[in-house]
Amino acid sequence: MRIKAALVAVVAFGVFVALGIVVSRQGESAALLGLERSLVDHGTLVAWWLTWACYPKLLAPLAVLLLVLAWRFPAWRGRIVFSIVMLLLCWQGADLFQHLFVRPRRLDWVVKHETSFSYPSSHATIAAGFYALWAFMLYKSEAPRSMRAIAGSLLVILAIAICWSRLALGAHFVTDLIGGALLGLALVSAGLAVVPGVLGGAVAGRPSGTAE
Repeated sequence: MRIKAALVAVVAFGVFVALGIVVSRQGESAALLGLERSLVDHGTLVAWWLTWACYPKLLAPLAVLLLVLAWRFPAWRGRIVFSIVMLLLCWQGADLFQHLFVRPRRLDWVVKHETSFSYPSSHATIAAGFYALWAFMLYKSEAPRSMRAIAGSLLVILAIAICWSRLALGAHFVTDLIGGALLGLALVSAGLAVVPGVLGGAVAGRPSGTAE
């Protein structure tokens, strides 16, 4: 597990850096620009609500709720703490690399003009490194199969929808989203390489008195 996770982290990070260098120097391809323009300002209200899923005003109370659940269900404590650490790393990591690649934002934005740099998308990084991570952790848990299937699928759909929202709002290029997903994957994989046992031992749905 540790070697596989480390390998995924290295490959994902390498592709992330290579893509960032290419798009920062050469810009977006004509084919992708046509796709991006066709998606702008469609489903705008839904896209705006989805984009809030990665803003601190929603993520902060969500993290507090997860910490309460960690106190109530000790068997899930490791996974919850890991997910919050990954959330912080994704947020700060995306911000750091945006300032390294300094790729300008799109100009055909709607609703909100975001003036930070463009690559990678912090929303895509969080979607992959937090929401998709939770889908994976639920899938690997001992929760009932139906719960794992439904909750995991909804979280994957949410992660994809968050990425779509950034295109619908004209906030990012497709390659920003790919880069963000790669960065989120790299960070989570690196975390799993450091603490490979974090996904094991959780028994969903049991109170703290019976989980230990």
